[in-house]
Amino acid sequence: MSYAGSRIIFDADSHLMELPDFLTRHASEELRDQIPALRSLGDFDFTAHADMNEHPPEVVAKLTELGDSLTRGPKWHAALGAFNGRERSTALDLLGFQRQVIFCSFCARLIFETQPLSLRYATARAHNESIAEFCAADHRLIGVAVVPLDDPDQAMAHIRHAHELGLGAVWVASDAPGGRSPGHVLHDPVWALMAQLQMPFILHVGSGVLSVPDPWMNDGRPDRATARGGAEVIGSKDLTVIYHSAARFLCTLVLDGVLERHPGLRGGVIELGAGWVPDTLRRLDHAASIWARSEPHLAEMTRTPSEQIRAQVRFTPYPFEDVSALVRESYPELYLFSSDYPHAEGGRDPIGRFEKSTALLSERERELFFAENFATLYPNHVA
Repeated sequence: MSYAGSRIIFDADSHLMELPDFLTRHASEELRDQIPALRSLGDFDFTAHADMNEHPPEVVAKLTELGDSLTRGPKWHAALGAFNGRERSTALDLLGFQRQVIFCSFCARLIFETQPLSLRYATARAHNESIAEFCAADHRLIGVAVVPLDDPDQAMAHIRHAHELGLGAVWVASDAPGGRSPGHVLHDPVWALMAQLQMPFILHVGSGVLSVPDPWMNDGRPDRATARGGAEVIGSKDLTVIYHSAARFLCTLVLDGVLERHPGLRGGVIELGAGWVPDTLRRLDHAASIWARSEPHLAEMTRTPSEQIRAQVRFTPYPFEDVSALVRESYPELYLFSSDYPHAEGGRDPIGRFEKSTALLSERERELFFAENFATLYPNHVA
C-alpha cells in the first residue's frame, strides 16, 4: 500500500532540488555566462552534485525499499526523485498522491531580482524549460513556471510559452511589478490570459524578500545561531511574518478589483501558512465596506472580498496549524494539503499531522482539504 493509503490526496506543494546547471542547460550560448549561477546558498553547496543527473541504481533500490515510509527517508538532494523526473515518478507511486505540484527550491527570488530585465526574462524562460523537462516524466507532475510581471507584454509571452510546455501555474513575485500595483490596468491582460488558460497565479515562499530586514537580526550576539540562509532559507523571526508581502499583494489585487473583473482567475498562496487568512478576510470585508463612500469603486463590487477569495484563492496551512480552527473561522473551500517533499520542513509524516489537525472536520470537509479544493485550482490537470 502507498503512503496515502485509501485516501485520495492531491499534493499542492513539492519541490525539485536544482543541480548546478538547472538555469543554464536550456539557455542560449550567448546568455549562458550571464545567467545567475547556482553555486551555494549559505552552507548549501550545489557544486557537490555537479556530476549527478540521477542517483546510482543501488541508491534508487535502497530508497524504493522504504515503500510507504518514503517521507521518513532522506531529504533534500538525497531523496528519491529530488532532481530526476523518472525517479520522482517512482516516488509518486510510493507516496500515492494523485497529482503533485512541482516548484523549484532556490531559483525564484534569484530570477525576480536579476538585472537587467531582459536577462530576468531569459533566466525565467530557462527555468521554465528545465522544470518542464523534469515534469515530462509523468503526467501526474504539475510544473510551476516562474514569470516576472514587470513587463506585461513579455509576461504574457512567457505565460503562453509555459502553457505550451505543459506547465500548470505561474509563480509571481509579491512585489509591485514594474513599480505598479498588481491591479494596474496594464496588468489586466495578464490576469485575463491566466484566467483564459486556467493557469493560477502562485505566491510562494520566495515570492517576496524576507519581511525581517537584516538590522532586526542584529541582536549583538554574533555567536548565536540562526537557520536563515541555510537549506531552510528562513529563521524563527522570519516565520512569524513570512506571509506579509503575500497578504499585501493579495489584498491589493482584491481591492483593485482584479478578482471581481476576472472571476475565472484562480490563485494559490503556498508554503506561507494560513493562520493569518481568517483575519485577513475580515479586514478586507471591513475595508471594502468602510471605504465604499470615499473609494466608490469598492461599492461597485458585486461580491464581498471574502466571497471572491472563497471562490478563487486557495492556501496551504503549515502542518503545525489547526486546520479545523481555520475552517471554523472562515470556509472549508480555502485550504489545501501539501507535503513539501523532499524538503525537511514537510516533516516525516505530513499526512499524519494533517489528519490530526483536520480531526474535528466532517469527512466531507476533509475530502475538500485533501483533494477537491486542489481540483478547483488546477482544473486542467485533474480529470
